[in-house]
Amino acid sequence: MNEQSRIEVEDVEEAVKPPKARVVVESAADTLERKRDYLAGFLAQRPAEASPAEPGGDLYEAVVEALKDIYDPEIPVNIYDLGLIYNVEILDGNHARVTMTLTTPHCPVAESMPGEVELRVGAVPGVGDAEVNLVWDPPWDPSKMSDEARLELGML
Repeated sequence: MNEQSRIEVEDVEEAVKPPKARVVVESAADTLERKRDYLAGFLAQRPAEASPAEPGGDLYEAVVEALKDIYDPEIPVNIYDLGLIYNVEILDGNHARVTMTLTTPHCPVAESMPGEVELRVGAVPGVGDAEVNLVWDPPWDPSKMSDEARLELGML
C-alpha cells in the first residue's frame, strides 16, 4: 500500500470546546453618538462649485430651462426632452451656443424654430449673446428622446 494513501484513525476521549464569544457592553452614549471614522475628513469637504458655464452651473441650467419652454408644434413635448438639442455651450463672455436639429429637414418650423431658440436663449438673464447652429447630421430619431418625453407620448 502506498504511504500517501494511508488513512490514520485517532481515538479521542473528548473534543476541545471552542472559546466563547466575548460580549462588549457599550454605554448608551457610545451607541447613540456616531463614532468618528476614517471618512470624517472626506465628509467634511465641500464639493467644488460648478462654473456657471458648465453643466450644473446656474447659467447653463437657466439656458436648458429656457429650451424646455419651447414646444414642438406637432408633438406635445418640449424640444430639449424631444432630443432636438444636441449641445449647449456657454463660451467666454457668457456667449451661448446651441447646436440643434429638427425632426426632419421638411419640418414646417424649419425656418422659424432656430430663430425662436435664439431669442429665448438670448433672453436668459446673464447670457450675453446667443447663437444657434442647425445641423442635420446625425439625423434625429426617436431614440434621442428622454424618458419623460417617451412617457408623455405613451412610448414607455
